Amino acid sequence: MRSLIFLCLPVLALSSCSSSSSSPSASGNLGRFPTPEVRKQQIATEERGSFYYGRRYYVPKTRFWGYLRRPGTSWNTAKLVIFNESSKLNPDRFPEDGPAGRRYGFDQNYEYQIRGRYTGRTLYEPNSNQFLPEFKLTGYKLMNKNPGWLFSPADRYNPKSVSLLPTNSF
Repeated sequence: MRSLIFLCLPVLALSSCSSSSSSPSASGNLGRFPTPEVRKQQIATEERGSFYYGRRYYVPKTRFWGYLRRPGTSWNTAKLVIFNESSKLNPDRFPEDGPAGRRYGFDQNYEYQIRGRYTGRTLYEPNSNQFLPEFKLTGYKLMNKNPGWLFSPADRYNPKSVSLLPTNSF
């Protein structure tokens, strides 16, 4: 995997963020339950199938969608992807300057079942300076609007930069 040269920030303990949004996940509050042990149990018993679990990860001005992982695998195995929307538009395909709750990125940290396939192409995302896999989206189903932290209870969401990366801590 290519290194992420642009990122030198340590992962800090999460503090609650305030936001004008009514959704806790939109405010970047990723530090809620479950504990790491509970998360492992949830993943071990989750539904299996020919789909991926996806977590929306929104950073303004970027064009990646979020992280995808196979059922039964840790979020630390997840890949940050760019969606190919030629068959299906992503769940938050709204204008970036639309009304609150109906704008691109409103679903920050929502968890979905995602259907589709990796195309084998790698695309450059210039605003985060990353080369990311392309995923052709064919369907999705919202699973959880507030699933809590993504990679670690110490996650800190920064809406101005890519601050959430797999930790390989468990």
